[in-house]
Amino acid sequence: MMEVDRRVESEESAEEEGKKYTSGTVADLSEQSLKDGVERGGEDPEEEHELAVEMETISLDRDAEDVDLNHYRIGLSAEESEDPLPLSELKCTEDLEELRSLRELDLYDNQIKKMENLEVLTELEILDISFNLLRNIEGIDQLTQLKKLFLVNNKISKIENIRNLHQLQMLELGPNRFRAIENIDTLTNLEKLQEFWMNDSLLECWSDLDELKGARSLGTVYLERPLQKDPQYRRKVTLALPSAQQITASFVRF
Repeated sequence: MMEVDRRVESEESAEEEGKKYTSGTVADLSEQSLKDGVERGGEDPEEEHELAVEMETISLDRDAEDVDLNHYRIGLSAEESEDPLPLSELKCTEDLEELRSLRELDLYDNQIKKMENLEVLTELEILDISFNLLRNIEGIDQLTQLKKLFLVNNKISKIENIRNLHQLQMLELGPNRFRAIENIDTLTNLEKLQEFWMNDSLLECWSDLDELKGARSLGTVYLERPLQKDPQYRRKVTLALPSAQQITASFVRF
């Protein structure tokens, strides 16, 4: 008579039972999945369906004084608007008529290609349209109360249309595609300008600093590359603009 190791037999038996259980469970789940698909209108349960994203429109308070739309995927509408814009990355500025009391508008990091429809914001003091796709400075003629203008990291090649910014204290323009500092002296109240930033642009001519000589309150000047490559960079800036106290990251020592 052959002697059988019951432990092996027991393990094999348990393994077979496990396979049968697993197989049965999978079959049951598959069957249930098919039933669910039929109940939902015949959808194939093997297909992956993307869950619907609930879209939201942000309504802006018409009495708001500060609106921050940094890197937004939004629908922009005035409060109580019956026809809000769909959810999308902001590509233009519109529907701002109800925001006449707005003092600060931040449109940093969007896909805006043109400065437009801003003329209604006559009380605006701070405007930031940095990291967008702008090629021109335009549409800001009516913003006579503007104190700070940020146009960092766009594709702008010329300083223009800033003549009416009577209250401008800070102008930040770099990096962009500027090759010259120009039309700054057209500012009606140039003496109010306190900060001028044009770092990492394409400036090469030191005589461009003459445009800033009328800015008697100018305390901060950031030009940096490529002019900063000049070993006499700090000395030349301070000679051209005696009021400058901070050049790049360092204060001027007197």
